[in-house]
Amino acid sequence: MAERSDPTASPLYEAGRQAAAARRMSGAEALMWRAEKDPFLASTFGTVSILDRPLDVARLRARMERAAGAFPRLAWRVQPTPGELSPPVWADDPDFDIDLHVRHVALPEPGTLRQLLDLANRFVGDPLDRTRPLWQFLVVDGLRGGKGALVQKMHHTISDGVNAVKLALQYLDLERDATDPLLGRVDEHVPEPVRPPSTTELVRGFVEGSFRFPVGVARQVGELLADPASIPKASGAAVDTLRALVTQLSDTEAARSPLWTQRSLRRRIETVRVPFRATKDAAKRLGGTINTAFLTATAEAAARYHAERDVPVEQLRASMAISTRTDGSGANAFSLVRLLVPTGEMPLAERFAAIDAAITDARRSTKGADLETLATVASALPTSVITRLARQQAQTVDFATSNVKGAPMPVYIAGAKLLENYPIGPLAGVAFNVTMLSYNGSLDLGLNADAAAVDDPARLAKLIGRAAKAITKL
Repeated sequence: MAERSDPTASPLYEAGRQAAAARRMSGAEALMWRAEKDPFLASTFGTVSILDRPLDVARLRARMERAAGAFPRLAWRVQPTPGELSPPVWADDPDFDIDLHVRHVALPEPGTLRQLLDLANRFVGDPLDRTRPLWQFLVVDGLRGGKGALVQKMHHTISDGVNAVKLALQYLDLERDATDPLLGRVDEHVPEPVRPPSTTELVRGFVEGSFRFPVGVARQVGELLADPASIPKASGAAVDTLRALVTQLSDTEAARSPLWTQRSLRRRIETVRVPFRATKDAAKRLGGTINTAFLTATAEAAARYHAERDVPVEQLRASMAISTRTDGSGANAFSLVRLLVPTGEMPLAERFAAIDAAITDARRSTKGADLETLATVASALPTSVITRLARQQAQTVDFATSNVKGAPMPVYIAGAKLLENYPIGPLAGVAFNVTMLSYNGSLDLGLNADAAAVDDPARLAKLIGRAAKAITKL
């Protein structure tokens, strides 16, 4: 009787397994996807890029169409799995049309920055079509001074901010008239892609890997919650997950601001630009990092904002995105930490030191409580429970911050030089999000505020800029 071969040793089986893994959302991505059933918890983020002249729209469309080869999620749509027993998978969009994702408009005269930001506000705020790939670019002409702009929006399930910078390499150039790196030259033939695994190979790989970690650990955690006496016998993964879950969900202390209490779906975008080198040097002199300087400037501005309205507050609760990216990370690799920042009257250098210590403590106390770990447990919960818990956690935070590294040198998009690059972070139920993106010697800050919470976002942005400038002089 002939010996039967092991089907798992087949190269096609391994290709199917890897392809299935690439098409399966991580737990954190699935959590963001499901939580968005509540519009207050939308995970869309964006960028407003100001250019020295209008870009070549046809050239950008061609680049993005071919970029989908390097970043397949640009041409994939989300396909939920039956009963939500495992994370959704990414499926080919049979009707993928680049014209639905790269659009072109012009501002009416006079083409001010305020007009551009208001347009970006509406564009980024409009929900993405969940039946199509989750991204759109809006090319904008008519900006004052002969300038152009590009407004980008992308769902967090496609990428986090750090990985989005890598994606940008698919359409950024180091020269105005650079050769398209994906084509060699525009008129050259594009080789046919390698044959992807078949549907059978994908399904086999999917079944092999779908139910391994999340459901098993989530079930153990559920058993531990029901019977804490069994903890000594539980696996290390289950205990670690339980500890992280308790740490996160037991924090139900309310946000501190007496002003920023209302929430709505109305948004207002403002921008701030500060020098990179002067900020970095000042942070180093003070014994911290650019991230500490950024959070200190935000806290100082928040303190001044409250004082101007005769409602001073001693502390506010902030959240901060921390990258957990490694060489093997997927499209999203980050965690969120919460910390109390001092906003009472004090010297700026003293505030900087206090916030630097708070950041260190927050990192240490929440180690292991990354978003992926918590999502493992959440995968076993109904969507209604997930949205309720997420709302509850959002109510513990006054404002959110994030810091993303960008290009340190000038770059170009479809023949236009990038001058300024302002990120727009998601609110997810807080009063405002301020995200910082470094670019070519500057730190570009995008303030995305809930208009019901912050009655004067322009003033808050001005105070952030003023505080950042003051830090550079310390």
